[in-house]
Amino acid sequence: MSYDRDAVPPLPGLRLLPWESEGGKPCFLSADGAGGVLSRLADEVEAEQLCDGAEVLKGAVAVLDDGKAGEHALRLALRATTQSFGDVLRVADSRGARLPVTGDGDHEADEADEAEESDEGALRAVAHMTGPA
Repeated sequence: MSYDRDAVPPLPGLRLLPWESEGGKPCFLSADGAGGVLSRLADEVEAEQLCDGAEVLKGAVAVLDDGKAGEHALRLALRATTQSFGDVLRVADSRGARLPVTGDGDHEADEADEAEESDEGALRAVAHMTGPA
């Protein structure tokens, strides 16, 4: 199964969870932000998915850099990459939907600064993993 962000409407007050039901439907959690057991489990699964995505990215880069890689290896790398990308999109949509919004529609300045610092750290990590351009 893969994540289809067009099929998952944003639902105010509900957290999109990083897994699907057995029938492939999105799962949501109604939480007050107190950090219950299910919310912490979702945080852990999201963190795992992001780490897995970084590993899949390294593997895909290795396959692409291998001039002798055949069609089967390329297909496997692309399949793993698309699955991880779907997971990462789901995490991004879930986290983005939970960002606090001010009355004028802008995100809180402090939280935006924290996200920017986090993004810079993530970009440095990705640049370190992939090497110089």
